Amino acid sequence: MLSKTIIAAAAATLTAFVAGQAMAGAKLDAIKARGEILCGVSTGLAGFSIADSQGKWTGIDVDVCRAVAAALFGDGNKVKFVPLSAQQRFTALQSGEVDVLSRNTTYTQQRDTALGLNFTGVTYYDGQGFMVAKKTNVKSAKELGGATVCVQPGTTTELNLADWGRANKVAFKPVVIEKLEEIEQAFFSGRCDAYTTDASGLAATRASKAPKPDDYMLLPEIISKEPLGPAVQHGDDQWADLIRWTFNALVEAEEYGITAAKVEEMKKSDNPGIKRLLGVTPGLGKNLGVSEEWAANAIKAVGNYGEMYERNVGKGSPLKLDRGLNALWNAGGIMYSPPVR
Repeated sequence: MLSKTIIAAAAATLTAFVAGQAMAGAKLDAIKARGEILCGVSTGLAGFSIADSQGKWTGIDVDVCRAVAAALFGDGNKVKFVPLSAQQRFTALQSGEVDVLSRNTTYTQQRDTALGLNFTGVTYYDGQGFMVAKKTNVKSAKELGGATVCVQPGTTTELNLADWGRANKVAFKPVVIEKLEEIEQAFFSGRCDAYTTDASGLAATRASKAPKPDDYMLLPEIISKEPLGPAVQHGDDQWADLIRWTFNALVEAEEYGITAAKVEEMKKSDNPGIKRLLGVTPGLGKNLGVSEEWAANAIKAVGNYGEMYERNVGKGSPLKLDRGLNALWNAGGIMYSPPVR
């Protein structure tokens, strides 16, 4: 016969579990009731999140939110994009101003713990670099001793710059400017000898903002690991699950060869993995609290990860970035999804 202590402990555990489940679903329920996702993005970074003259947002970070909207609502347009500066972004997420931060943000221990955030995966593997004008004749970051370097505050970039300078005995003169547009203007006007941020961001800035892109170059050094990905608040477990597995589904779709145009055709496949992913074999949608068409709808909205990459930052874009680490695991990169089953 079970003791009263054991029974009480079991009851307390069950109560905590039920309460946790209720809390975990509260955010997702609130978003469903509102009918749209509030997605925090950058104030304008080509390839990741940028609005055109008509106010249409594009980029990898934008596509992540559109994919989640499609998975949740069956419509990738049910998103409101909220542009945030580097210093605004975490407060906006913590206060509930946005539901998810999908804004070229690096996944770090301090952010994942002390700031009370949960990162839902890595959507782009990046690293910090330097850009200079070719006329400086600088060929390496180690030649920047005494140089002025433009850098944004409230970013991993600022700390990485200081750490790398100390480790390599290179004394920089940081020029700290908060707004992205102002830091770009400062660099291109010659106020700074170099500009440092994620290498993808440098490529985007050179391609879209430089008066003459060919007059500028990225130095060879990559001085940090910058795994970029979406984040939500601690406690938003079911919401985090949906974002995490929607992105995983886009990666898995690339591995299976499922494109936006071929979703319906691929539903006829005999491959059990494809049938589960596209909802022909039910179960995965129920696990997430959404329709069994969740992954199919996400892929239709933005394409698989490879399509999303090439359109926004790859060879089909002005940035023309190689896949590098962001290639699939079976194509020389490190990008892969845990089993979607």
